[in-house]
Amino acid sequence: MSCRFTFFMLLRSAPAWLRLSREDRQRFQATHIAPVLARYPAVTVRFYDAEAFSGRCTDIGVFETTDLQAYTFLIDGLRDTAFFSEPYFEVVDVIPAVEDGYAAYDRAHGVSAA
Repeated sequence: MSCRFTFFMLLRSAPAWLRLSREDRQRFQATHIAPVLARYPAVTVRFYDAEAFSGRCTDIGVFETTDLQAYTFLIDGLRDTAFFSEPYFEVVDVIPAVEDGYAAYDRAHGVSAA
């Protein structure tokens, strides 16, 4: 059984991103971000807004995959765009996690659910 990894990427939007019009932001996402994401279908990605609730980060990217190489290639692909190089966003932190890791451990060690 393969392990499903989740990466919570805490991001902070840069002034350069905020200066773009909403139309320019959507155009950038469609022309630069979407093609990178499409190259790695083994990785699912969701983005959450956090700026109204946190001073630490403005956005959270949630990446899920069983293919760590696809994840690392996707991140390298994003690094080749203005997403990180302009920079439009700064990575505050990346928190890797395994969903229900304890349950997999229990199954591997013959512990039955009560």
